[in-house]
Amino acid sequence: MERSVSYPARGLTLAHGSLKLEELTLPLSSFLFPLEAGLGRLFRIASALLLCCALAPRAAAQQTDVTLETSESLFSVLAAINACGYDQELATSDPLRMQVRAEVASAVQASASAATAQRQLCAFYRDHQQPDASRDYAQYISLALNLDEPPGFQLKVREADLPPDASYVLGFVPLLQRFYVDTGLHGLWLKHQAAYEAQVERLHDPVANMLLATKTAYLRMSDSSYLGRRFAVYVEPMGAPGQVNARNYGLDYFLVLSPRGDTLPMDAIRHTYLHYILDPFALKRQGAMKRLEPLLESVKSAPLDETFHQDIVLLVNESIIRAIEARTSGSGGKEGEAEREQRAEAAEREGYILTLYFFDALRVFEKNPVGLQDAYPDWLFNIDVGALRKHAGEITFSREAAPEALLVSRPERAGVLDLAESKLASGEVAAAQRLAQQVLDQQSDNPARALFILARAATLSRDMPGARAYFERTLEMAREPRILAWSHIYLARIFDLQENRDVAVQHYRAALAAGDTTPDTRAAAERGLAEPYQPPSARP
Repeated sequence: MERSVSYPARGLTLAHGSLKLEELTLPLSSFLFPLEAGLGRLFRIASALLLCCALAPRAAAQQTDVTLETSESLFSVLAAINACGYDQELATSDPLRMQVRAEVASAVQASASAATAQRQLCAFYRDHQQPDASRDYAQYISLALNLDEPPGFQLKVREADLPPDASYVLGFVPLLQRFYVDTGLHGLWLKHQAAYEAQVERLHDPVANMLLATKTAYLRMSDSSYLGRRFAVYVEPMGAPGQVNARNYGLDYFLVLSPRGDTLPMDAIRHTYLHYILDPFALKRQGAMKRLEPLLESVKSAPLDETFHQDIVLLVNESIIRAIEARTSGSGGKEGEAEREQRAEAAEREGYILTLYFFDALRVFEKNPVGLQDAYPDWLFNIDVGALRKHAGEITFSREAAPEALLVSRPERAGVLDLAESKLASGEVAAAQRLAQQVLDQQSDNPARALFILARAATLSRDMPGARAYFERTLEMAREPRILAWSHIYLARIFDLQENRDVAVQHYRAALAAGDTTPDTRAAAERGLAEPYQPPSARP
């Protein structure tokens, strides 16, 4: 299932020996897998400071679910297509883009092998070029997000699970490997890495404030670790200024942006973040969504992407998001309220026929103390399908709709484990266990991931012997560096809490050697080597 495209307090208790249970109750975010990892700075919510800063790059702060990052793989792919004729909005781009292009050109001129590598690379680029520059750019973003770090640029997923646009340009990878080495792209990345980090730092506070206003202030959602899920924002000045690509692969959400001066695409960032928040709510309420499927008949003539005509979950959540965007836009007073309602009506004319319903529900929501977790089920339950179908029949749909900001790719074979991760993140431990065990019993793909889910579910069930056994089985089967690393880290923390420091140190060292280079993994393992793990309640 795909939609397109390019957009211009739970605890963990251990029992061992003389350790007291009440001393070992750990917040999920402190012990379990914080999958908000990346290659750059981490967003944080510091509730102890009255939420005055939603994001912070320091590891000492409480972790939340978003990262602001840079990526050498993205840089390499985009530097390569820039060398082959990707010139979109070049004149108004960040000066760094022009500088890198000039340095790559100099490297090509100075080396016959680099010149040959460029010719081969650019022949492929021309053969796969799209008529629209934004779509041409988007397919290489899709590819880059699915590549591991250079110089290998190995696929992070099976080739069969690649999004179609990434599959189309997969032959770019072996040519990129040679181009990367012959032109010295790694040296250029190291040279300009500080400039990338400076851009990350500049974007930090505006994005933090926006996320805080959206999640905590408006939706009244508490912070959580969002275990098993990830939302990463990549800053990449090698693209056209203002260019934004948002992607959803399984439970992971990515947004790649190229800033235009001091102007940030906040609407696109928030839109993707709202999907990240809301999509799991819909996925775990399939029964309620099934009841709403007759509404799909009402949008057959609407100018929506075909996936919205076929998937009620997409239609419902996009309508909620459009309603939230409308409710939080405009000025105050009656004039501002009229503007907001007009925006909701415009969304309905595009085909998002539940927008006004959710717009009115949000009016009530804003006056009550409940948060999104409590309000969402009632919103679905109170939908009168017959009345909404009648309302939709009275809408004169627009001739066209704005392109949806988020491209979704959810391979069917990953569906059961994706749902298990979603159940685990929402605290439905027994349901997550059943789904993961189903994958194991059927000898389906990715048993290591299923075992990893069972291990984390065991920790939530306070079954430490079971957790240890599942983590150890995960290590026997896993090949993915991140799962390997965090299985070692979990085991190390268990041994630390059991005062078996020697074994804990062995696992921390194994985590560092597992091949996962993301900052949170390194930081967790290095902290564990520096001192034994302590529950937050035991820390000074």
